[in-house]
Amino acid sequence: MKYKLMGGAMAVLILVCALAASALEAEAGRSRVHQHLSSRQPDAGCGCDGTELCTHLPLVIIETGGEEIPGEPMGYDADGQTIYSTTAGGESMLSVRIAILDDETRNHHPSDTPDLESSALIRIRGRSSRYFDKHNYLLRFTDSDGTYADHEVMGMDAHYEWTLHGPYLDKSLIRNYLWYNIAGEMMEYSPNVRFCEVILNGAYQGLYLMTETITNGEDSRVDISEPIDNSTSTGYVLRLDQGSKTDLKNINNFTYYAYRISRRNQLNINIEYPRSGALTQEMADAIEQDLSNFEKALYSFDHDAQFYGYQNWVDVESFADYFILNEFTQNYDAGYLSTFLYKDIGGKYHMVVWDFNNSCGNYMDLSEQEPGFQMQDTLWQWMLTKDEDYCQRIIDRYRMWRESFLSEEYLMNYIDETIAYLGPAVERNFAVWGYSFEGYRPLEPDSRNPDSFEGAVEQLKTFIQNRGDWMDEFIDTVLQYGHPSVNKRYNH
Repeated sequence: MKYKLMGGAMAVLILVCALAASALEAEAGRSRVHQHLSSRQPDAGCGCDGTELCTHLPLVIIETGGEEIPGEPMGYDADGQTIYSTTAGGESMLSVRIAILDDETRNHHPSDTPDLESSALIRIRGRSSRYFDKHNYLLRFTDSDGTYADHEVMGMDAHYEWTLHGPYLDKSLIRNYLWYNIAGEMMEYSPNVRFCEVILNGAYQGLYLMTETITNGEDSRVDISEPIDNSTSTGYVLRLDQGSKTDLKNINNFTYYAYRISRRNQLNINIEYPRSGALTQEMADAIEQDLSNFEKALYSFDHDAQFYGYQNWVDVESFADYFILNEFTQNYDAGYLSTFLYKDIGGKYHMVVWDFNNSCGNYMDLSEQEPGFQMQDTLWQWMLTKDEDYCQRIIDRYRMWRESFLSEEYLMNYIDETIAYLGPAVERNFAVWGYSFEGYRPLEPDSRNPDSFEGAVEQLKTFIQNRGDWMDEFIDTVLQYGHPSVNKRYNH
C-alpha cells in the first residue's frame, strides 16, 4: 500500500518510526511464527458426521506394525547406568510409518489423505520424563533405503529430526510452547514448536508439541556450517548434561578437567553436532580446544579485559538473556542439564533455551522455588557475573524485556490466547490423561499439585505475576555478584 507523504515533517516521523521498528525487529531476532495466532481456529467448523476424531490442530498418525517403541527404562547395569528397552533386533530405534495432516484450510480426521507420509525411526526420549505414562518421542524421518530424509513439518523448515513432547508433568500443557516462543522473540534462536494431536496404532494419545531439535539447518535453526574440504573448521553444537555413549563425542574441556563441572553428578559436555557419522577425531579435538580456549579466557585474571576477555568469545546478549529467561521462570535445570550452546564458523558462542517442563513453580524440589537467584552459580555464568558490566547488562535487558515480551499483560494475554486456540483438544487430552490430577502428584507439599486444568493454568499465571513482581524489586541485587569486594581474587 502506498501512502502520500504530506510535508517534510511527516517524512521525518515515518523515518523515525521505521528505524524504531527496525531496531526492535533486530533486537528481537528472527521473525517468529506463533501457531495460535496464525493457524486455523477451533471454531472454524467442519462438515464431518462426527463419527471420528475431528481436530483443527495438525494430526500425527504413527503405525508401528504391532512393535513396541524402544526406550523404556528397564533397570540398571553393573555400573549403575540405566538400561533401556530395544527392538526385537536389539536396535535403539524402531522403523515406523508416520502420516501428518496439516492443512490450515480444513479440520483433520484420521481417514483424510495425509499431507505428508514417510517412514521414520522412533524411540522414547528424555531422562526423568521416560518414566511418565505419557511418553516423549524422538523422530527421524527416513527414505525407503533408510537414509535420513528432510521434511517440512507444520510450516517449520525441512529437517529429518524432530521431537514429540507430550505434556504430562506440566498440566497446563503450554509451558514449553509459551517459553520457546517468548525466547524466540528475545534471542537469536529458540526451537520452533507446533501443537498437534497424536494417534499411535489407532489409539488417541492426546495433545503433543512437535518441536525442532537444536541442530544444524537453515533459516530459523541454529546456523551451523558444514565442514569445508574435510577441515576441522566447522560450526558445532555442544550439550552440558550426562554426556554421550559415544566416546568420540565427549570432550575433556578445561572446566571438566579443572573440576568446575560436577563429576560427582556424572556431568559432561558432549558434541551434539556434527553427528557421529560426520565427526572425526581431528574435528573433535579442535572443538575441545576451541571451547577450552574460551573457558580459559573466562576463568583467567583477564576475564573482563578488552583484548583477552570473554567478550571476544561469546555473544554477551545471548548469555544475558539466557540468564534472564531461566531466572524469570526459575527453570533451574538450565545450566546443569540439557544446557546447549552453539558456535558458527567465525562466530561467537550463543546459548539456546531447552525444556521448561519444570519451570514456573513446577519444580519437584520446593526449596528451588524460594525467591532468589541461582543462575549465577552455573558453569559459565559463575564467572560472567563476576563482571560488573555483565551484571548491569542483565539488569538493563531485564527492564527492557519487562516492557514487552516479559510484561505481565503480554504474558497473561499470551496464555489466554493459547488456551483459547487449543479449544476442545484440552478436553480430549484429559479424557486420556485426566487421571494424572489424582494419580501423579509429584510436587511437595501436595497442595502444590493442581487438581484441574483450570487450576494448573492459574498456578502458572500466579507464578509469573509473583516472580515478575519479585524480580522488578530485586533485579538490581544482581550487581552484588560482580562487585570488586567479593571478587578480589579475580579482578586485577
